[in-house]
Amino acid sequence: MAGYKDIVAAKRAHRDKAIGSANSYATTHSEILNATASGIVSNIESGRWTASQVVDAYIARAAFAHHSTNLLFDEARKEAETLDEDFAKTKMLKGPLHGVPFSFKEQFNITGFDSNIGFTQWANKPSHADAALVSLIRSQGGIIIAKTNVPQTMLAFECCNPLWGRTINPWSDNYTCGGSSGGEGALLALDGSAIGVGSDIGGSLRIPASYCGVYSIKPSFGRISRMGVADPNPGFQALDTVFGPMSRSVADIELFCRTAFGVQDRLNKVAPVPYREVQLPSKLRFGYYTSDGFAKASPANRRAVLETVAALEKNGHECVEFEIPEPTRAMELFVAITSADGYKKLTSHLGPDPQEKSLFLVTLGPKLPGFVRSIASWLVEKTIGDSTFSTLLRASKYSSVREFNDYIEQKNIYEELFYKEVWDKQQFDAIIAPVQALPSLPHGGCATLSPLAAATILYNIVDSPVGCIPVTRVDPSKDELTEDWFEGPGHGSKLLEREIFEGKSPVYDAKKMANIPVGVQIVGRRWEDEKVIGMMHVVDQVLGPRGFEPGKSQQTKA
Repeated sequence: MAGYKDIVAAKRAHRDKAIGSANSYATTHSEILNATASGIVSNIESGRWTASQVVDAYIARAAFAHHSTNLLFDEARKEAETLDEDFAKTKMLKGPLHGVPFSFKEQFNITGFDSNIGFTQWANKPSHADAALVSLIRSQGGIIIAKTNVPQTMLAFECCNPLWGRTINPWSDNYTCGGSSGGEGALLALDGSAIGVGSDIGGSLRIPASYCGVYSIKPSFGRISRMGVADPNPGFQALDTVFGPMSRSVADIELFCRTAFGVQDRLNKVAPVPYREVQLPSKLRFGYYTSDGFAKASPANRRAVLETVAALEKNGHECVEFEIPEPTRAMELFVAITSADGYKKLTSHLGPDPQEKSLFLVTLGPKLPGFVRSIASWLVEKTIGDSTFSTLLRASKYSSVREFNDYIEQKNIYEELFYKEVWDKQQFDAIIAPVQALPSLPHGGCATLSPLAAATILYNIVDSPVGCIPVTRVDPSKDELTEDWFEGPGHGSKLLEREIFEGKSPVYDAKKMANIPVGVQIVGRRWEDEKVIGMMHVVDQVLGPRGFEPGKSQQTKA
C-alpha cells in the first residue's frame, strides 16, 4: 500500500500534468472572462462564442490560478464539444447554464474522481455517481472544470491540508483565502471559474467570499439538495450543512438559485419550493451592528458596514443600529454541540496525516482533563476578566447524550429568542453585519483565532439565509487603528482582541493587509432566500462600481 508521502506526490503530479495541458488561450481572450454567467450563455446563443472557446479560456485561467485539486479539463472539453455539436444542429440551448464553466468544492462526488477532502486515506477512491447537484448543473448545460481545495476536516477557515497543501489569498500571498470553501473563493477571484459551489455549516461560504472579494449566499436549509457529498461526520445532523453558490456577481447568484432551488433528488429531501418572485418595498428597513460580542470589528470591517449603511440611507432606505441578543450564546452552543464527541469522528480520518495547526484551538478543549479545563476557565475569567473566552473553554468538552440533547434544546430556545427580539420586535427586512472582525488571517492564524467564526456561526444557529457582498478593500489611509477605536464601545474577548489588535506584531495591520477585500453579510428571515437575493441586488447597486466584477482579477499576481 502506498505511503502517505507517495500518495501526496502522485496526486499532485496528476494535477500538475492536467495544468500542463492548459494553454495561454485566456491571455488573448480575456473578454470571455469578463462576462457574467448569463453573459456567457447569451454570447453562445447568439453564435458569437462557442462553449469550447469559453471552456478553453477558463481552463487556461484555472491552470494559472492553481487553486484546484481534481481537474476535469479533458472531460470539460469533451462536454463543450458535445454542446457545440448539439447547438449547431438544433440552435437550442441545453438549459439556462449552457456552456457556463463551473467549479465544485472538493467534497462533491463527481463520477471518476475521488472526493478526498484533503485526507490521503480517501485519495484514489473514485466516485461511482455524481452528486445530485452536479447532475443538475450538467443537465442544465453547465460544464464542470475543477474541484477545489478545503481545510483538513473542513472545520476551519484556513484552507490547507497535507494532501493538496495551502491555498493562498489571491490578493496577498501572506494571507489565507478562508474556508472551508476556500479553494472556490480563490479560484473565482482569479476568474478561474464562472460559478462555484460550496457548503456552509459555520461560515464556509461567506468567510472565503469576503476574504477573496466575491459573492455568495448561504440558503435556508432544504432549498438545495445535499445528496452525494463526502462528509467526515455524516451522522451529525444537530447543525445543518447547507449548499450554495459563489460567484462574481449577484446576477450569477440569482441564476444559480433559480436553477437549483426546489429541485428534488431521488430521496425527495429538498423542500418542493422552486425560486419565487418577490416584490421588494421601495423603502427597506435594515438593522446593522459592528460588533458580534467576540471581537470588535477592525476599522476596515467596520468601515465596510458603515459605508453600506451610508449608501443605503442616501438612497432612501432606513438603517437602525441594534445589538445581538445574548451575543455569545450562539457560539457557546455551536462549540458545545460540535465538540460533544471530542471531535473523534472528524479526526478519525487523518490516519497518517499530520493534524493541521488550524485545528489546534478547535480541538483543544476535549483533550484537557476536566479539572484542568475548569481551572483554566476560572483563571481566564477571574484574572484576565474575559468571560467570553472562558465560556467557550467550558463548552468545548466531551458530553453525555443527555447533555447533548440539552444543548439542542437550548439551541432551539435561542433561535426562538433571536427571532422574537430581532425580527418580530424590530421588523427588519434584513441585517447588515460584518462577515468577521478581520479582513483575512495570516497563514497559521486560525490556530488560535478560530472563535472569530462566531460572526457567521450565529446565522447557522438561527438558520437564516445570508448573502455576502464585497464592499471595499483595506486602505491604510482609512483603516489604521486609532485611540478612538480602542476607547469606543463594542469590545469582546480580551484574549482575542489582544492578539488581533495589540502588541508589537498585532494580527490586524492595515498596511500589510492593503488591498485585501472586505465584505458584509446581508441576513434575512428563514425561507426568505429570494428576498435576500433581491436585497443583495439593492446593496450592490447603491454601492456602485468598486472593482469586484468579472475580469478584475487580471490585476492580480499568480
